[in-house]
Amino acid sequence: MKRPAALMALILAAVAACSAEEPVASPTQAATTAPSQSPAQSETATPSPTGPPAFTSKVREVKRDDVPYSWRPGCPVPLSGLRLITLTYWGFDDKAHTGELIVNKSVTDDIVTVFKQLYGWKWPIKRMELVDVFKGDDFDSIDANNTSAFNCRAATGSSNWSNHAYGLAIDINPQQNPYVTAGGSVAHDNAEDFKTRPLDEPGVINGRDRVVKAFEKVGWEWGGYWSGTKDYQHFSKGGG
Repeated sequence: MKRPAALMALILAAVAACSAEEPVASPTQAATTAPSQSPAQSETATPSPTGPPAFTSKVREVKRDDVPYSWRPGCPVPLSGLRLITLTYWGFDDKAHTGELIVNKSVTDDIVTVFKQLYGWKWPIKRMELVDVFKGDDFDSIDANNTSAFNCRAATGSSNWSNHAYGLAIDINPQQNPYVTAGGSVAHDNAEDFKTRPLDEPGVINGRDRVVKAFEKVGWEWGGYWSGTKDYQHFSKGGG
């Protein structure tokens, strides 16, 4: 009976060969012995932002529903002469925001040019909403430190139309840049600490600073240069 003995010898040789090979790790052993990987190493990393969102602006015609309080028949500029600009501005919270301004259609390029520069400098603006959010009330808009432009109203202390009524003026950060009478008083309590110049504070406009120069390059004048009364928040095309 040699054949069974030979078969048994062959089986024993095969078993010995298998036991000499590397053992196969179980899933648990593989997880324990594999080198650790961070999420960044195991997945494709998403590039981090290198800066704030890009400045954007959009200009469109003004609809009657846009200006339920700030425009009415008899205003010196028809609705067709106004434009609504939606643009990016930099906030006091160091974040990008989207605001709205209504201006004369002849100066949309001026406004976009200047506010693109302000955004690039991260020069802060508190808020930027249409004065209609405040039912056209200039006092309430200013008290809320709101940057706004068009409002069909008379000039302060006058019966004549303001440049705001033509969409040719803008008030920026009125708390930090108040209207100061020749006697040194302000109408808003929250502006009391900002009535002197020069003043090194965020959102403040000083004479000959880069904000003033940016507006001057597009032909706008600053109310901070007025004699007597100073209107530090105010820029207008052609003055007034």
